[in-house]
Amino acid sequence: MPETTAALPEPVCSSGDLQERGPAWVWDVTQYGQPVRAFAMRFDGVVVAYLNRCVHVPTEMDWQPGQFLDMDKRWILCSIHGAAYEPADGRCVGGPCGRGRLTPITVEESDGQVYWYPTRDIQPVSFDPSPVAPEPTPGSSTPSTPATPADGSPP
Repeated sequence: MPETTAALPEPVCSSGDLQERGPAWVWDVTQYGQPVRAFAMRFDGVVVAYLNRCVHVPTEMDWQPGQFLDMDKRWILCSIHGAAYEPADGRCVGGPCGRGRLTPITVEESDGQVYWYPTRDIQPVSFDPSPVAPEPTPGSSTPSTPATPADGSPP
């Protein structure tokens, strides 16, 4: 289990959005400050969640958005490398992932809602409420810096 902090749970989706061995719910988080996707799915009646990163090479695994399970709906598969993972605990069961495990995210269901718990390393995406002015391109003037005419008169 990842180390949890006193962080408050973050909503993921409603419980009804996760059907048994159906499509996963995918959402954005940050890991070590870098953007990454996470996914939650229901498997054998339990909601599990992981970072959407193959252990073999850190690439997203779903072959279509939210589609992670093999044809028999038994294993989580990496669509790029063919690595297979046990949905219940994320451990590698075949392919180039060796003895690795998917990075788990602690989740819980409560009152018809699925929540996840941020950790020191995996955090919600933060949105900067203040707009950021675009950087000027070389050779352009910005509205806040009016050009001075060649004769020295005010603009």
